Amino acid sequence: MKIGVNSEIGGLEGVVLHTPGPEVENMTPRNAERALYSDILNLSVAQKEYAQLADLLDTVTETYQVRDLLESVLAEPAVKSSLVMTICEAEGCLDLCDDLLALTEKTLARQFIEGVVQPRDNLTRFLSRERYSLPPLHNFFFTRDAAMAITDEILIGRMAKPVRSRESIIMEAIFNHCPRLSARTVNPLAQKHPDPAATIEGGDVLVARDDVLVIGNGSRTSTQGIDFIIERLKAQRDRERHLLVQELPHSPESFIHLDMVFTLLDQCHCMVFGPLMLQPSKYQAIHITVENGRVTRIREEKSLIEALRGVGMDLTPVCCGGVDDLWIQEREQWHSGANFFALAPGKVVGYARNVHTMEEMNNNGFDVLPADEIISGRRQLKDLGRCAITLDGSELPRGGGGARCMTMPVRRRPVTG
Repeated sequence: MKIGVNSEIGGLEGVVLHTPGPEVENMTPRNAERALYSDILNLSVAQKEYAQLADLLDTVTETYQVRDLLESVLAEPAVKSSLVMTICEAEGCLDLCDDLLALTEKTLARQFIEGVVQPRDNLTRFLSRERYSLPPLHNFFFTRDAAMAITDEILIGRMAKPVRSRESIIMEAIFNHCPRLSARTVNPLAQKHPDPAATIEGGDVLVARDDVLVIGNGSRTSTQGIDFIIERLKAQRDRERHLLVQELPHSPESFIHLDMVFTLLDQCHCMVFGPLMLQPSKYQAIHITVENGRVTRIREEKSLIEALRGVGMDLTPVCCGGVDDLWIQEREQWHSGANFFALAPGKVVGYARNVHTMEEMNNNGFDVLPADEIISGRRQLKDLGRCAITLDGSELPRGGGGARCMTMPVRRRPVTG
């Protein structure tokens, strides 16, 4: 499959997923915060909920599982050797290299994701309070963050938290070497003089249109990371391009990425967390125009919605949690109420638990129906108009993300009309 993502809403043709496994609960209350969790998920419930999302996507698009893709690239001896060395060097455990290289690709893929338990074979290790030589990738089921498709390239994420850095290394290896996906990768760390302050995560990067990127600047994506993207746009001299930057609060943790407060639904609607996106605040929206290899204009806008209107995208905001009660808005935003993922224009997926958000979607012309209606075949996506497809979600939202966080699209159809 050739990579091609020119919008957030075009008909989905390919998506990368990672079904959560033992790595999700391989933690204790003592290290949960370091793993970027505020609690420990019930894996069996989380897997059941995730299976609903995966089954839904299987009915409408080609799906790829990270573990399968990783196993396929590890089957190449040169790639296996390089990846083992890169990961062990990055995480300070070069003594593991020989043991890891001796594993089959299936076992090695599992250990890269689920973690390598630290042997207690010397005094230092015996006395260590660490359980793992290579920690589990607790957050990998949020495949959105470590790699993102922008037009025909894969931008490799530069993760803000070291505990997630291995995710990016694995995703880069997959897109560089997997024969099932044809991709050109771009990595901020591959520059001649990489900026150590440059961080970029996929939850902050939205492809609004093939010439418009919307990016969040907050705790996970830095201004230096956005400057890296500007330099990439400057190198593409074929036309004018727009970068719309929305500043984000660094707390609470539910504001971790832009897609927790803003997502695109169709050509006419966007989902927003109103208190941040629609009301005056200290968080700026910046419009950067790039053409002919240089930044020709950079200015503050009244809001991100106004900035989008300025580039010809006149969107009606739909409010997460409804419009009447701030407490409800905050509660539903906390549980990823603004985090929608589009299967096609106007056909989006979100959590059923956010009932006031779904009611507001219905008020704006979206038919609300459970995912099982599509999975069972009782309803066909192609026969539906605007719709909000609901997922069961009690455990998954507690991990800190929604449907967009858990999906990494690699190909979408062009948006027409």
